[in-house]
Amino acid sequence: MYSLTGIAAGGRRAVRLGRILLLAAALGLTGPVLAACQAAAPPAETLISPLEPLTITTAGGPVKFQVEIADDEAERQHGLMFRKNLAPDRGMLFDFGDSAPRAFWMKNTLIPLDIIYIAADGTIVSIAAMATPLNESPIPSHGEAYGVLEIAGGRAGELGIKPGDKVTHRIFKGG
Repeated sequence: MYSLTGIAAGGRRAVRLGRILLLAAALGLTGPVLAACQAAAPPAETLISPLEPLTITTAGGPVKFQVEIADDEAERQHGLMFRKNLAPDRGMLFDFGDSAPRAFWMKNTLIPLDIIYIAADGTIVSIAAMATPLNESPIPSHGEAYGVLEIAGGRAGELGIKPGDKVTHRIFKGG
């Protein structure tokens, strides 16, 4: 999952990689270069950070998750890309450190996700349910978000999570 702030950087990286592969092809080294790139890439299921507890207070009661924290640009750009599954009680919390309108996309994301945009005080601003895998269309927050929680697609609806519900985690005021 990329934030739109990462699109330009990802584009430059893709151009650089394309140039490297063209040079490798011209030198007859495509196989070794591709193997080196694959070896350097982290496994898709590698956690970005240790898991932390996060609670969402819904009308039906508290819902608990264990989340990875993406709090720097590289982690936010990589997000949950290339993951083949996400446990029902797991997620990734993107900490931006400031409030602003946000937009995410699903480039290289193989599984559907619910994208939950959250204000600085922990109030859910909006939810993009069942975001389509591999879709590069921007998915806007429809308001200012300080953090974004990604969970398995469909879980927000199953658990009764709605805009206005409160998220409790250390990154949110009072969390």
